[in-house]
Amino acid sequence: MTRSGPAARSGAATRFRASAPLTTEWKHFDFAVDGPVATVTFNRPEKLNPLTFESYADLRDLVTELPHHDGVKVLVIQGQGRGFCGGGDVNEIIGELITMKAGELMKFTKMTGDVIRAMRECPIPIIVRIQGIAAGAGSVIALAADFRVVGRSGRFAFLFTRVGLSGGDMGAAYLLPRVVGLGRATSLLMLGDTIDAETADRYGLVSHLVDDDELDSAVAALAGRLAAGPSLAYAQTKSLLTRELDMPLSASVELDAMTQALLMTTEDHAEFHAAFTAGRAPDWKGR
Repeated sequence: MTRSGPAARSGAATRFRASAPLTTEWKHFDFAVDGPVATVTFNRPEKLNPLTFESYADLRDLVTELPHHDGVKVLVIQGQGRGFCGGGDVNEIIGELITMKAGELMKFTKMTGDVIRAMRECPIPIIVRIQGIAAGAGSVIALAADFRVVGRSGRFAFLFTRVGLSGGDMGAAYLLPRVVGLGRATSLLMLGDTIDAETADRYGLVSHLVDDDELDSAVAALAGRLAAGPSLAYAQTKSLLTRELDMPLSASVELDAMTQALLMTTEDHAEFHAAFTAGRAPDWKGR
């Protein structure tokens, strides 16, 4: 099933996309836009929302396109039913991978990594809503998001070594140590054990831990706060967090200075001063 809102149907070319229209239909997950919030919903709950070749490709392409959807300021990724995402479909992916040659395998592994790269390079804040299991590729998609809102039923499992592959899949060996530290990342990626929501929260993997019946309201509140905030400032903060992971201090400070000087010329920065002077809340425009 595919759902789309007005922004999703806006396929007209602009000077920033030239001849390429926006995709108007996504076949391998549900997609909806409600005002400034876009939502991807993995929709195979009977199998814990596994990923397939096609859903990987669609997610990569959607996240790449999303900044061109006028008015979209936040992306939520979630799964139907009792789990977020159980990882790659064992039959539809692993069953096929063992028959492929090296060239096809490289296309697949690069595609899955491109999903994570697109998520980190997307200027729009990404929230994942997690109930039940986030396993394998599902755990890395959660890791690549900016915010992880997790119910108490939530569980994480980086299962790659359990299927005879490297735990460093899809950028996990890059991202996870930076979130939870090298020691915990080593244990999670090498042993592939499942950890519960409380443990993940203690490790620093969880942004917000809530009861399951509060998940929807917690995600909505965070999405609303981000959507109403200074989107240019959020986008540049995300970019700096991603870019500066590998930069020395002097280069990071220089990039910070250039970014701040640019943002000081924006309407949003002037709006803060006007609002402060008038004793009111800022009306952020993202300009």
